[in-house]
Amino acid sequence: MSTVRIDAHQHFIDYASGDYPWIDDRHEALKRPFMPADLKPLLDSLSFDGSIAVQARPSLHETEWLLSLADEFEFIYGVVGWVDLCSPAVSAQLERFSAHPKLKGIRHLIQDEPDDHFMLRDDFLRGLRLLSKYGLTYDLLIHERHLPNAAALTQMFPEQKFVLDHLAKPRIMEGKGQLDSWRSGIQELAKSPNVYCKLSGMVTEADWAHWRSEDFVPYLDTVFEAFGPERLMIGSDWPVCTVSRDYRAVMGVVTAYIHPLPSEIQARILGGNCARFYNIDEM
Repeated sequence: MSTVRIDAHQHFIDYASGDYPWIDDRHEALKRPFMPADLKPLLDSLSFDGSIAVQARPSLHETEWLLSLADEFEFIYGVVGWVDLCSPAVSAQLERFSAHPKLKGIRHLIQDEPDDHFMLRDDFLRGLRLLSKYGLTYDLLIHERHLPNAAALTQMFPEQKFVLDHLAKPRIMEGKGQLDSWRSGIQELAKSPNVYCKLSGMVTEADWAHWRSEDFVPYLDTVFEAFGPERLMIGSDWPVCTVSRDYRAVMGVVTAYIHPLPSEIQARILGGNCARFYNIDEM
């Protein structure tokens, strides 16, 4: 599957079920279902073979639901689910879900935690330490202010595979003047070779209605220099990205940026790195 093309980061939303407190009035466009049948034509339109479905709710039901969708739809190559890493029952939760071959990783909404040091708490660390036993990755969903703690965390677990979601949400809408502290945090995090980065989520950190592709170039330049093309993967953040632009336009930000690069490097970013990181070849 070295030439497989994978959208490394998308969500499914069952809005009628509730449990999406982050979908507020600014996200009015997301107040409806977004299901696999909606995503498949978008993937096909850009010749993408499949995707990684990532949790959007901190619940065991979410993980069960995503895995059930992955059973039904072959193009869902993997699921990044949720378990309660701080719970005394986390081992049993991991034992249960890791039996499913499409569970590839775990994520927690660290960005929403009131404690900026949440990821360094003893109970969280105990849970995180179990992931390698089950061959599971960890998605880091954080803001710029969390980058120093994320660097410390990833250095503590050199054998654990991590991937940074959405470039740690740089403050793109505020302009280039906000680059320096974010850039230094990214450079420090990238020193850990076990950390990858998803080229995703940028459009929702920019001016939703007025961004231009060139607005993202300084941020893409930074992560390419820090991580190198072997640790980067394209992701749409669909359907969240649709509050700003459509799927083709969002994916086009990255595909246009990498177009001048050699075809083998493009292939890594468009799917090869994702397949390696999430062990898609083992399916």
